[in-house]
Amino acid sequence: MATPAFLHDDFLLTTKWARLLYHEHAAPQPIFDYHCHLPPDEIAKNRQFENLFQIWLAGDHYKWRALRSNGVPEDLITLKTTSDYDKFLAYAKTVPYTLRNPLYHWSHLELRRYFGIDDVINERTAPKIWERANAKLRTPALSTHGILTKFKVAVVCTTDDPVDSLEHHAAIAKSDLTTRVYPTFRPDKALLVDKPAAFNAWCDQLAARAGIDVKDLAALLTALDQRHAAFHAIGARVSDHGLEYVPAEDCTEAEAAAIFAQARAGRAATPEQWAKFASFLMLFFGRLDAARGWTKQLHLGALRNNNSRLLRRLGADAGVDSIGDFPQARSLSRYLDRLDSENQLPKVVLYNINPADNYVLATMIGNFQGETVAGKVQFGSGWWFLDQKEGMEWQINALSQLGLLSRFVGMLTDSRSFLSYVRHEYFRRTLCSMLGADIEAGLIPADRALVGGMVENICYGNADRYFGLEVGRFGTKPVAKKSAAKKPAPKKAAKRRR
Repeated sequence: MATPAFLHDDFLLTTKWARLLYHEHAAPQPIFDYHCHLPPDEIAKNRQFENLFQIWLAGDHYKWRALRSNGVPEDLITLKTTSDYDKFLAYAKTVPYTLRNPLYHWSHLELRRYFGIDDVINERTAPKIWERANAKLRTPALSTHGILTKFKVAVVCTTDDPVDSLEHHAAIAKSDLTTRVYPTFRPDKALLVDKPAAFNAWCDQLAARAGIDVKDLAALLTALDQRHAAFHAIGARVSDHGLEYVPAEDCTEAEAAAIFAQARAGRAATPEQWAKFASFLMLFFGRLDAARGWTKQLHLGALRNNNSRLLRRLGADAGVDSIGDFPQARSLSRYLDRLDSENQLPKVVLYNINPADNYVLATMIGNFQGETVAGKVQFGSGWWFLDQKEGMEWQINALSQLGLLSRFVGMLTDSRSFLSYVRHEYFRRTLCSMLGADIEAGLIPADRALVGGMVENICYGNADRYFGLEVGRFGTKPVAKKSAAKKPAPKKAAKRRR
């Protein structure tokens, strides 16, 4: 019996229809990356990475966690006490232990799609991979601009604090990069009244950036509105909040002002006071987004910085976050309803990190849909620990059963790595596999125009229409192919390749 090829052209595509949907409808679509953590400065200066460690491992929390799980010491993961090559070699030795973890697929897809390297990664192949990849990294095709062009990325939305200068975005806008790159307004630090040292340092930065003395609540709100307007002026149309849950307590302006003054005086808010102040500000942010026609993203449920030893040693974002089990439904409903009752509910994308909340969010979105905007409130793609095959399938199934999959705005990278665009391929193959199996089982029609058109919209078209952002030259409007509603011949489907 022939040995199956690893990561062949029809990887994950187990039916004739899955292959047709992917190769003909999904793969050709541009990428609309509406949420990521790519550094704008690296795009602005069109960074050319020196070696494979810098682009592949330096900021990838997924790979850091695998290395730690394999017993690799921290100086071979994040610290500067060892060489880049030694860190790369430690990962190459770890990859064989990641079988059945999505990292095994992602790592090999990254090497293939970016560097044309088909070798299986291990200690023996590591030196050759290092040399070949580094040689490719010296070419214009693998600069940051080259990568965005190679993968037909029409739009990138980075994640930016209101105090950020936006100078890098201004530089990108003046460059010849065909991808449109926009900031996303992420004001999480405005809620840190329970951590006065960090809150006051941030308020001082905001004051300097906005040119306003942030001495009281009114000044804080004015400064935030001004920065929101500055983001809007440079093209931003998306905000984002990373929260354990959406607070929705009653809080008057006078109460919020007193809590603000207390924090500015160096006294930490109690948990009850934090919930009130955060509730007040979240309503304010929702109204800002509605007034300027933005989309709000709510990333809910992460339990962050669990390992205090590594937090002290490495700081935040060290790869020691996990799934939390916070109640979501009641407060989220109250928050959305409050804005909706004021006719100030913006478009919203909801993301959960706990799969137990899939049906909570998939049903919640149906409560607040708009009369004129299709899919106004979205159940976002599988996020963080759920952006792998099983997590994607769970999210797609929940949305399919309880909402309109056809209106889904699709995948995003949510990554700090320029090598993460293979995740769009992974998502598209998974989506087409599911739909192809449904067609083969007689669960949905064998109608290429209907199903293929839906695939194109989920992969790109829906996001293009939903977010209202100007797109780059790759953002051509996808058109579903007109074809007879019958199963494709096996030979015809088999010829379709990336």
